[in-house]
Amino acid sequence: MMSHVRATRVLPGFGLSLGFTLAYLSLIVLIPLSAVFFKTAGMSFDQFIDAIGSERVVASYKLSFGASLLAASINAVFGLILAWGLVRYTFPGKKIVDALIDLPFALPTAVAGISLTALYAKNGWLGQYLDPLGIKIAFGPPGVLVALIFIGLPFIVRTVQPILEDLDAEFEEAAASLGANRWQTVTRIVLPTLLPALMTGFALAFARAVGEYGSVIFIAGNIPLVSEITPLMIITKLEQYDYQGATAIASVMLVVSFTLLLIINLLQAYTAKRQGRTL
Repeated sequence: MMSHVRATRVLPGFGLSLGFTLAYLSLIVLIPLSAVFFKTAGMSFDQFIDAIGSERVVASYKLSFGASLLAASINAVFGLILAWGLVRYTFPGKKIVDALIDLPFALPTAVAGISLTALYAKNGWLGQYLDPLGIKIAFGPPGVLVALIFIGLPFIVRTVQPILEDLDAEFEEAAASLGANRWQTVTRIVLPTLLPALMTGFALAFARAVGEYGSVIFIAGNIPLVSEITPLMIITKLEQYDYQGATAIASVMLVVSFTLLLIINLLQAYTAKRQGRTL
């Protein structure tokens, strides 16, 4: 007599939960995104090329994506150093510094933009010392980069910090006792463990930076062909009631952002899989 064993799931009502999840995802994400492409589909090919290929729009692509990649890269380096200091060292004011990391999350983006402009403008607290040296931050591409670094730093720190806390310092001590210098310990012990989390933080920081508007618009200066970001071009199209032009530019941003994030996620999965084989 064969006994039939009923398959049990860890999550009860998995079918209902999955249906609710997909419905919620469709309402919040998929339907609004698909509306962008449906609206763009009403354009002819020539109209689409004219909308996404004008000189000002192409210049905004270069600034938005270039500054976002550069800001995420800078944050990956200094965010890792900051997370390391918070986890591995004890110093006066450590809790205050740790709390300040989350400030860009809580601070309204417009307030962040105004604050950065007040700091780096020609007559600002820092700008008044940088301007005589020929360093102009506000109202140009460097200002965009500074704003994107400011809003992206917490993503790196908060994704790397928990992994560092779980990484026992005994591994580093064991490597040192076996004759490894500090560089070898960092590159062969620490970084391989932190790499998946670091790439996740990089992807999050990049995604946030690409679509950032409030903190950038005040410090950028919005000079045509120089410091106009792509979200500003979309807002400009909407103010001109050119809804198809706005959705065309938005669709390009969606496709490029999704492609870059997909590549980053594939690299992250490959790195994690490779680490699993090594272990």
